[in-house]
Amino acid sequence: MSTAGFNSQNGTGTGTGQTYANGPSQNPVALQQLPGVNYGMTHQPPYNPMQAKAPIPPGPGLYPSGPYQPVPPVSAYQPGPPPTSYPAPPGQTLLTRPPMGGLPSHTPPQSASPSPGPRLPPAQATPPPPPVSSSSYYQNPQQPQPMAPAWQYNTAPPMMGPPASMSAPPRGPVANHVNPAASSTAPLPPPPSSAAYSSAPPPAHVAHSVAQPPGPSMPPTSAHGYTQQGTVPPPMNPMAPHAYQPSRAPYGPPPTGPPPTMKPTPPPTGPPMANATPPPPKADGTVAGNGPQAPNSYNHVDNKMAGQPQPGPPGRHLGHYPSLPPGYQNTSTPHNATSPMHPAMQAATQPYTQAPQPYQQPPGGPGPAQLSPSLAAMSLQSSTPEALRVVNLLQERNLLPPSPIPAPTPCLPQDLQKINCHPEVFRSTLTSIPQTQSLLNKAKMPLGLLLHPFKDLSQLPVVTSSTIVRCRSCRTYINPFVSFLDQRRWKCNLCYRVNDVPEEFMYNPVSRSYGEPHKRPEVQNATIEFIAPSEYMLRPPQPAVYLFILDVSHNAVETGYLNVFCQSLLDNINSLPGDSRTKVGFITFDSTIHFYNLQEGLSQPQMLIVSDIEDIFLPTPDSLLVNLNECKELVQDLLKSLPSLFEKTMETQSALGSALQAAFKLLSPTGGRMSVFQTQLPNLGVGALQSREDPNQRASAKDIQHLSPATDFYKKLALDCSGQQVAVDLFLLSTQYCDLASLGCISRYSAGSIYYYPSYHHQHNPAQVECFQKDLKRYLTRKIGFEAVMRIRCTKGLSIHTFHGNFFVRSTDLLSLPNVNPDAGFAVQMSIEENLDDMQVVSFQAALLYTSSKGERRIRVHTLCLPVVNSLSDIFAGADVQAITGLLACMAVDRSVTASLSDARDAMTNAAIDSLASYRQSVLTIQQPGLLSPACLRLFPLFILALLKQRAFRTGTSTRLDDRVFAMCQLKYQPLAYAMLMIHPALYRIDDLTDEGALNISERTIPQPRLLQLSVEKLSREAAFLMDAGTVMYLWIGRNCNPNFLTQVLGVPNYATVPDNLYLLPELDTAESQRTRAFVGWLRDQRPFFPSLQVIRDESQRKVSFMQNMIEDRTESALSYYEFLLHVQQQISK
Repeated sequence: MSTAGFNSQNGTGTGTGQTYANGPSQNPVALQQLPGVNYGMTHQPPYNPMQAKAPIPPGPGLYPSGPYQPVPPVSAYQPGPPPTSYPAPPGQTLLTRPPMGGLPSHTPPQSASPSPGPRLPPAQATPPPPPVSSSSYYQNPQQPQPMAPAWQYNTAPPMMGPPASMSAPPRGPVANHVNPAASSTAPLPPPPSSAAYSSAPPPAHVAHSVAQPPGPSMPPTSAHGYTQQGTVPPPMNPMAPHAYQPSRAPYGPPPTGPPPTMKPTPPPTGPPMANATPPPPKADGTVAGNGPQAPNSYNHVDNKMAGQPQPGPPGRHLGHYPSLPPGYQNTSTPHNATSPMHPAMQAATQPYTQAPQPYQQPPGGPGPAQLSPSLAAMSLQSSTPEALRVVNLLQERNLLPPSPIPAPTPCLPQDLQKINCHPEVFRSTLTSIPQTQSLLNKAKMPLGLLLHPFKDLSQLPVVTSSTIVRCRSCRTYINPFVSFLDQRRWKCNLCYRVNDVPEEFMYNPVSRSYGEPHKRPEVQNATIEFIAPSEYMLRPPQPAVYLFILDVSHNAVETGYLNVFCQSLLDNINSLPGDSRTKVGFITFDSTIHFYNLQEGLSQPQMLIVSDIEDIFLPTPDSLLVNLNECKELVQDLLKSLPSLFEKTMETQSALGSALQAAFKLLSPTGGRMSVFQTQLPNLGVGALQSREDPNQRASAKDIQHLSPATDFYKKLALDCSGQQVAVDLFLLSTQYCDLASLGCISRYSAGSIYYYPSYHHQHNPAQVECFQKDLKRYLTRKIGFEAVMRIRCTKGLSIHTFHGNFFVRSTDLLSLPNVNPDAGFAVQMSIEENLDDMQVVSFQAALLYTSSKGERRIRVHTLCLPVVNSLSDIFAGADVQAITGLLACMAVDRSVTASLSDARDAMTNAAIDSLASYRQSVLTIQQPGLLSPACLRLFPLFILALLKQRAFRTGTSTRLDDRVFAMCQLKYQPLAYAMLMIHPALYRIDDLTDEGALNISERTIPQPRLLQLSVEKLSREAAFLMDAGTVMYLWIGRNCNPNFLTQVLGVPNYATVPDNLYLLPELDTAESQRTRAFVGWLRDQRPFFPSLQVIRDESQRKVSFMQNMIEDRTESALSYYEFLLHVQQQISK
């Protein structure tokens, strides 16, 4: 293809004056059509979630500090019993609600067929929903509303120009039963792109079983209209028209004044409605097994929510929850359910195993392409699956399951599901792929893939073969989802070409048998690694090369980081990945650049100083990078002397740009890894920066400035590095503003990592020192791949248009990764270019080609298979709420940088509104009051609110600019399991840990306390609570905490003696101490970075950080969860 699109996109044509794209790279496919290739540009326009919506998040002070009167939902029906805990205005009686104790009781959902294959515990972070603009919240709803730009969710973004405004669909209340018309055979009209992102339903496993109300229940088929694939849909029930109404008013902004006072409506007195949805029968095969997901998104794989909520420890109320209807109250739950592992951590204790399973496909037998009857049998039939059970969010208070939520399982035949790719590695936002783009638009949910391609796996089949079997047309690697027409021919599952089976492939090395190619390991494992032959090498495999660039200015020496770095490298120098060819080098810098000659034969290292930073050169190019094995003693001598060498320095300037240029020259011939340690704003030479942060604006409720780079120097240098197979990892150890928005580009575009330690100091912040030590050890010793590229392929008819993560896009589907590490996640957005009418399943394949630290060229291949559906009900039933949240977070980061933070917040809020409105309008057919959601999406508004309150996107709360930018980097780069903890932290009560339901791992007993809602009402002054927020853990001690816990776990006699800066749990010889330390250690072991622990007393200054994570509570600048639900309902009911 012509390189024009490529250069303009990626900024490779440095001499052409093209600007560098700053954000997720679009495919050139979106910009130009390749000759002879039909990209199906006539497909339906993508659903544009951002149009015709006004900003909604309230600014600081929007809500009075006094009692808040909720606005009743705008709906033709009164929503259930009125809220009862808000203080009533003068002259009204105050309704009181019973105290909330444990979580509501839920019957754990059961799956008709056990989950095939190993299952990793779901990662447990759920993103909160953002506030949406609601005109009824404002006292003056007629004020003009700014139009929020729309996000292109499901198709390639337009080349340029403002998004066309599109009208929004009618939002009236819709029926409560699945609309049979949703599964019509004709394509559905495209939904208006008025909403921000569309959200997908959560996993089908999460079932809150509700007692069936008295009264006649309708037959499942007629009541829910959930038709089996391939059957004729029943006659359509009358319902609101699907066509978008251009005349619909845009969503209004959130309220700015005290909400109008309204009398609570008394609860209905009659018998329950006869049309209330009966409890669904247990989900059939549709929810069994691990949930693979569409493989075209880059972001990490997280576990899905499928657990049932369980009772939480009763706690004393420390605050008011906005008024709740009577049904919105806590009830006790059974104690017999065992809590699964911590959401993000289950992968650590349940190794990813994909033992070869019999494929059961005889030569010549039907493959996935001929599976129509099997799939039809698997289709969701007459009974409503658990994922589609109707939940009224305004009446069900305890929706958070007590344990991590597993990923939903695709509705595939069991033999395919057994060998599908594990969701920890590859997962899709929708586990059922819509047949057409118009159907996807109508569902109002984003389609994308989250990927963790180089994840540490406990079991990984490795194949050594001189012939790697691939499709001759599309180059797809042979995989479990191809079809064998006979022993000598196989059909590709991506392009459907028929290929010959090579003679060598006829022999099975595992069974040592001949003539059964369908039993080879390549056709039995969805994740597999090949040792590549010579044709996969452009040059001899490079050695492992590590170059360390160290800030040694006065500011750096003051922090004390140099001692920690040198000691850590000394401790781990023999564990650096590599072989006999491994090379290392060192550069230090302040206002000048210092090189170190470590050539073999010298008695001690020689320091060479280059003071001409404007025209940098290498003083002795051949002796600055040396063989580690041959020169290990000199390297060790240098590390021992470096800290003392600069301890008296008074140099305050930082020539980081020149040091990076020198490092690039040094590494260009071989490629390798640069590790940069920086402690201040670079202020000298090329790449110098000036402070752009105004501390007075940190808590501004207006748009945040300076989220984009101040200069393109670091991005250009990163692209040069990428071209020479050099990745740059940045460690920022700062006590002041360092402009991470600019510096971070050096890692983002070279496929590096960013580590950030704010307020780092060896004496004043020992917790940060501990984090730095542990992170550095992992960084130095973890697996690494060099000179890597990754390509993502998908079945004909699907296309990828946007990537998220740290990389450089080399072509439409090829990512350049000079280094790849096991802690990096990626995401991609996808669209449906051509109708998938004649397909039962589609497949996605990610192939990662890399050089191991031992010099082997390897290819790791992941293949994911998902069913194709033609009804909205099936699409919603397969929605993965955590994957949707993770993808929306990536999209929101890009929107914040390219447009504004307020646009991103509006888009996230609209995502929740639009998906629930689409569900109500197009899936439910019996009208019912309340904010209705399918069970699989019940946590979506909570996750969106959590995102709105997350450090990356929050407003009205003091947030340092570097802290905000780093949070955005993490959302784009972290695998889903870890990102979810940063979005929706996990809260546990730990002063009463027991061995009941505990895990036994390596002769250790790990208690499993229940997850609690993030609300002050769950806290008790008599207890202690642990909050796991991903990168940090808070241990909150109540003022009247059990003295036994204080003495047995913290080693202090009473509450008053708990130290303010405690960050370590003492190792005491008590059962309580062992349980607590085992639980905290187990949580830490399940992630690649080291979260610090902060012990917080009730009156501690650090309590603010802890309370800011109480997502369900109202703050001066943000809605409570219940208020947010009312706001969402008002927008849907307009």
